[in-house]
Amino acid sequence: MTKILLVEDHEELWDFLSRRLRRRGFEVALAHDGKQALSQVVAEVPDIILLDMDLPVMDGWTVALTLREQANKLPIIALTAHAMAGDREKALAAGCDDYHPKPVDFPLLLNQIDEALLRQEENEP
Repeated sequence: MTKILLVEDHEELWDFLSRRLRRRGFEVALAHDGKQALSQVVAEVPDIILLDMDLPVMDGWTVALTLREQANKLPIIALTAHAMAGDREKALAAGCDDYHPKPVDFPLLLNQIDEALLRQEENEP
């Protein structure tokens, strides 16, 4: 079963997403701030991370950069309300593999998850 680490500080959104992802057969671990996210990556060993970029304690940009500096190659999809020109590029430059603007388009997000996991499998030795 694919494990997703959902890093989101807004209860309504993490509740909505975690329920829908679980109904689709994913195992979901939660983190509510960036520091907790880094701990959960080690504790939960997820297959993919859905990362809100505006988090308390440590923002998603810092989380993504920290994971990449640690040579962690887990796929990261940025979830952000930032949908301005250049925000996608900023998320990718921080180390995210993909970008999903809020409000969440669940079918599109599922496609992005599938594509990220497929790319990950193709790049494994």
